[in-house]
Amino acid sequence: MVEAILYEKLADNKVQCNVCQRRCVISENEKGYCQTRLNHQGKLCSLIYSRVSSIMVSPIEKKPVYHFFPGSKWLSLGSYGCNFRCPGCQNWKIAHADVEEEIERARHIPPKELIQIALKSQCAGISWTYNEPTLWLEYTLDGAKFAKINKLYTNYVTNGFITPEALDTIGPYLDVFRVDLKGFSEDSYKKLADINDFSGILEIIKRAQKKWGMHVEIVTNVIPGINDNEQDLWKMAAWICQELGRDTPWHITRFFPHLQLANVPPTPINILRKIRKMGLAQGLKYVYLGNVSENKGENTYCPDCGALLITRKEFETKVLRLNKGRCDSCNCLIAGKF
Repeated sequence: MVEAILYEKLADNKVQCNVCQRRCVISENEKGYCQTRLNHQGKLCSLIYSRVSSIMVSPIEKKPVYHFFPGSKWLSLGSYGCNFRCPGCQNWKIAHADVEEEIERARHIPPKELIQIALKSQCAGISWTYNEPTLWLEYTLDGAKFAKINKLYTNYVTNGFITPEALDTIGPYLDVFRVDLKGFSEDSYKKLADINDFSGILEIIKRAQKKWGMHVEIVTNVIPGINDNEQDLWKMAAWICQELGRDTPWHITRFFPHLQLANVPPTPINILRKIRKMGLAQGLKYVYLGNVSENKGENTYCPDCGALLITRKEFETKVLRLNKGRCDSCNCLIAGKF
């Protein structure tokens, strides 16, 4: 166990965790909501430091991130546990795992070894993904510091429920913040994440971009009957446009039945196309479709002249008409890093 870096000691040997916005108050010998943080003799300890459940080299498009060195390879890894309990979670075997049981079988990878693996695999960066990286704060912080020394980029694939102080701790060392915006109503977030107020997530997304200069991309998995209300999605598109800027990529992904949502049908593709049009109508320049077979929704087009700049198919990416981040046809600057 490694002592946590963000917590308060309270009366009666209790502690309050300040890593995620649940801010769990934890009695001695008990764990927080995420099951990864234990009150051990009045000290909050992480159970998952350097404990890796999954690791692989994959293209950045798999996050998905489309506007940060397209086609580059990233070392992607995750651990166990989550501060949400999404009923349709695709990674539930690690996110909903019995953490204490699983860590005994987990691979142990110290931060410096992580860097060696990334460099040997000729990766552009390291992505903490698969489960919620916020819970891995101490480990990702150490890894991100070493990554910067070795000129590697860094990425969180996150639900955005991190606290401001935790974000400010990792902020100087994090380049990409790929965040799930799961809905735009209290009802959607209550059903999906068991939280009553999602305004803190919106503030965190803005903080990542504006205070720390992170490259931000948004993903919304559209689930029929849960977060597919058109008025809410219109408001979401407007919020992204107004608060983050028209250049912010928005990925609208198709839901497939899984776990406790096995009885919910897949998202109709015509609904996804309609939402994409809504996003473009709001003024967003880059709105993508995910988990669908049609190529056009995954390609990048110049927002000024309409030229096809980047094609994507099954994570195979081809940069066609970009020169130093500008469209070859009209010289329009394309948002991101290329």
